[in-house]
Amino acid sequence: MKSHSKPLLRALSGQTCVPPPIWLMRQAGRYLPEYRETRARGRNFLDVCLTPELAVEITLQPIRRYALDGAIMFSDILIVPHALGQKVWFEDGVGPKLEPLRRAEDLEKLAPAAMAEALAPVYETLRCLRRDLPPEVTLIGFAGAPWTVASYMIEGGTSKDFARAKTWAYREPEVFARLIDLLSEVTADYLCAQVEAGAEALQIFDSWAGIWPEAALRRWCLEPVKAIVARVKSQHPEVPIIVFPRGVGVLYEAFAREVGADALSLDTTVPLDWARAHLQDKVAVQGNLDPLLLVAGGEAQRDAVKAILEALGAGPFVFNLGHGITPQASTDHVADLVAQVRAWRPET
Repeated sequence: MKSHSKPLLRALSGQTCVPPPIWLMRQAGRYLPEYRETRARGRNFLDVCLTPELAVEITLQPIRRYALDGAIMFSDILIVPHALGQKVWFEDGVGPKLEPLRRAEDLEKLAPAAMAEALAPVYETLRCLRRDLPPEVTLIGFAGAPWTVASYMIEGGTSKDFARAKTWAYREPEVFARLIDLLSEVTADYLCAQVEAGAEALQIFDSWAGIWPEAALRRWCLEPVKAIVARVKSQHPEVPIIVFPRGVGVLYEAFAREVGADALSLDTTVPLDWARAHLQDKVAVQGNLDPLLLVAGGEAQRDAVKAILEALGAGPFVFNLGHGITPQASTDHVADLVAQVRAWRPET
């Protein structure tokens, strides 16, 4: 087992850390007043993601405020379709919008050869962050998993049922596979380039994996993510990879056995005792506080944090949320969370 000086890297390598390291999905975001001030300096959300000065500042804000163990670069999973040439924009109060793919011919418009230039600002952000972060903080890069990114590309945004994307996969699996394979290839390249620019750990977000039945989930989620992990590990075996297959239930165990990731990030529905018994002997686990507890705070938050720590803190574990922080989260409640995790010790 490789020894690391950074707490997050130690936990992701399979070591038990007491107290466990902590970082939070979407820790740089609208709940922070300093984020809102910096966001106003960009023309739009995509412009902020692709302006290294702004992206670096936003990434550092929660580190300055809370001294977290991981800093995840400020960006978005839809940077990849943007870099492929698909029109992507963000509407305030609505979310991401894309000019949707509707037919096989639309795939020919995607231009992977242009990605390196389009993503150059992301790599500059990572280089600056690696220079500016405190030495004990791990720099985390990320990307969306092929299925989750493809769903946005086809639906033209988020969706309640992903009917267009799922129907395309069922009716024309060969065409749909072309899109998934393309996204698998360019995502692996993107993650490798992030490492080369300074990322020390990576997370793959498959936020909508849980909407598939098992056979399709394996074909469109598990297998593509497994291929990406293998490709990145072949070039950067020392860099830990966290996979977040949100909503897959008992199939988390298949991801733990088969994907080759170093850690699994757990959504809020995963039972703690089950995760300890079925996952933590195979991979490090990360999670899984309900983000809305950071809105509620108080005894409910403290009790939930304690339960997670007591269930998972005796093994390789990273404290995090079961999904991203909401804009309504209280900065005081986040501070309380960090303080409680830092003070925790197992009962003897």
